[in-house]
Amino acid sequence: MKKILLLLFAPLLILSACSKKDDANVDPAKQAAADDVTIKAYLTAHPEITATKDASGLYYQIITPGTGANPTATSTVTVNYTGKLLNGTTFDTGTAFTSSLSSLITGWKIGIPLVKAGGRILLIIPSGLAYGSQATGSIPANSVLLFTIDLTGFR
Repeated sequence: MKKILLLLFAPLLILSACSKKDDANVDPAKQAAADDVTIKAYLTAHPEITATKDASGLYYQIITPGTGANPTATSTVTVNYTGKLLNGTTFDTGTAFTSSLSSLITGWKIGIPLVKAGGRILLIIPSGLAYGSQATGSIPANSVLLFTIDLTGFR
């Protein structure tokens, strides 16, 4: 009986392995271009967002600039945030989240220093500045991410 089941399921396993897309072979330049097209389409559909494109490919909108100094690459930041996929699905939220800026995803490293304490920023992060071709939790591989971040403080 076990041999029969193995013979029945072996072709399915082989076919599913062959048809699986190898995300590790995604060309970063092509993915960045695809992400940019996706972000531009999202912005067209959401004219209330007036985002600026950083040279890195990150799009951002400073909603509230905050006051005082800006955090630096070596700062430890405390934030409240909501992370969404572009389809509106919330994948994470956090309050009073504290971390060294250097240990966060690249999109946050670039975006958070653009605001001061008390500031709020919207980040639209291309996949290459987020988790890239790796699926992470409920975030699919090659996902553009949307974060609203309140910088409550830093040291």
